[in-house]
Amino acid sequence: MEPVVVDITQENAQQLLIEESKIRPVVVDFWAEWCSHCKTLTPLLERLAQEYNGQFLLAKIDADEQQMIASQLGVRSLPTVMIFKDGQPVDGFAGAQPESEIRQLLEKYLPEPWREDVNQAQMLMSEGQFTPALEPLRSALAAAPESSEVLLLLTQCYLELNRLDEAEKCLESIKMVDQDDVYKTLLARLELQRESAKSPEVEALEQQLATNPEDANLKLQLAVQYNQSGMHGDALELLIGILRKDLNFQDGEAKRLFLDMLATLGKSDPIAIKYQRKYYTLLY
Repeated sequence: MEPVVVDITQENAQQLLIEESKIRPVVVDFWAEWCSHCKTLTPLLERLAQEYNGQFLLAKIDADEQQMIASQLGVRSLPTVMIFKDGQPVDGFAGAQPESEIRQLLEKYLPEPWREDVNQAQMLMSEGQFTPALEPLRSALAAAPESSEVLLLLTQCYLELNRLDEAEKCLESIKMVDQDDVYKTLLARLELQRESAKSPEVEALEQQLATNPEDANLKLQLAVQYNQSGMHGDALELLIGILRKDLNFQDGEAKRLFLDMLATLGKSDPIAIKYQRKYYTLLY
């Protein structure tokens, strides 16, 4: 487990103030035994460090013992607090401050809460667990709907699971300015998987349906093929079209396949939610 509170000396200052601050914010507390306000502020910072559980590192510097460091950083009074990020001091304050203001200051530099979901998902993905990774990624996307990082990770999961419609929807949601090399790689992979999914059976059924667009049997057969090829949105659209005209088509076979697909996609899947609503409108 990463430390949450450390003491800074000449020996570890470079590593903790510069290198560590490239990984997470480092809150530097300059204090001294004779400083009365320090006796209130330092315990408060220590409590916050424990509460935030490693989201930032509290680095304490005894200004009397480490006068060179204090002088190099321009400390003129105690207590002084500095926030280091990416190797540089970016903010801070001098003197006693209320807890509410300190929390407000910290929140500006702490990682967003949804990043924990992203970290969890990446760990699962590294172990090949792509289905379990979907839940934390969807949670992250709900909190940060425009995050290209989250959308790209979701795309990767969907491609691994051969859920091509969901992968395409994620890629379509990424802003042009964020369409980097990773985006282009995943887009090319999606197109390749779509081409692979176009079996001779699928192409033959599509041609037949184009000639006979009202043939429910053809729609059902093509929906089965689409589902097997990861084209879940296309499959559900065909099935809902059948169910609008006959809820019990082929002794309920179309409804069974439709509901099985929704269950497989999961309750939080955007495509599943869309077609669940359409299905409810048929029932009520």
